[in-house]
Amino acid sequence: MSMLTSSRIAALALFGAAACLWGTHIRALEGADGAAADKAPTKLYQTPRAALKAGLEDFQSGDSRSAIEALKYAAAGGEPRAQWKLAKIYASGDGVPRDDVKAYDYFSQIVVNYDEDSPNRRDLPIVASAFVAVGVYSLNGISDARVRPDPARAMQMFQYAATNFGDANAQYNLARMHLDGAGVGKDSRQALPWLRLAAEKGHVQAEAMLGQILFAGMDGIPPQRARALMWLTLAREAAIDSKKDQWIIDLYDRAMGAASDEDRQLALTYLEDHLKRQY
Repeated sequence: MSMLTSSRIAALALFGAAACLWGTHIRALEGADGAAADKAPTKLYQTPRAALKAGLEDFQSGDSRSAIEALKYAAAGGEPRAQWKLAKIYASGDGVPRDDVKAYDYFSQIVVNYDEDSPNRRDLPIVASAFVAVGVYSLNGISDARVRPDPARAMQMFQYAATNFGDANAQYNLARMHLDGAGVGKDSRQALPWLRLAAEKGHVQAEAMLGQILFAGMDGIPPQRARALMWLTLAREAAIDSKKDQWIIDLYDRAMGAASDEDRQLALTYLEDHLKRQY
């Protein structure tokens, strides 16, 4: 049985306990800086692909300076995986000082160079990730930098990744833009299809938001309490970070407290059917 399958099946146990006593929960299972890297002597690599391989190996072994040197060589040679890895490194400050501008630049290189007429299928997941990252940076902007908030561009990036790659993060971000009225009018009905698509892929935040909307109803969307409890249970089971995921836990607690016994029993049936379809 895969880890994912085990995780989702655990939701049945979680819900079953909650259906009997909603207040009782089964808890879910729980280098060198950039300047030094820039000053490091440049090694000779036969090809950008060889530099990419060396960079990933060096990073895995904890040699950040050599890894970044190799990845920069590979990125300059047009290797999207090197560009993506550098973007993630600078976005998180993993072995270097965090630098969102550099991260944005590397993600943008992937977006600009993507050839939709002859795509490399092996690189599609990182291309989708880059589109979403550029969308997030465009939506929020980068303080004290040239990147200003641009909701229209963010919408374009999310729409492309959601439609062409079926990316769950892009679908969730599109839904949030419609829910929050970011660059568009607030409209839960526009958000709902994107939330469903992302939730069906196991996107935890989308499951929680979908459950919240369906439980209370919104903007002409009728309440579907049992269906909502199913999504909230799946999200609650995956909420393993007590700080970051507290809002999900709170949504689940409130919904289970307000639900009827009939709602809970029907939700358990929905949950069983959902897990059968998934696995």
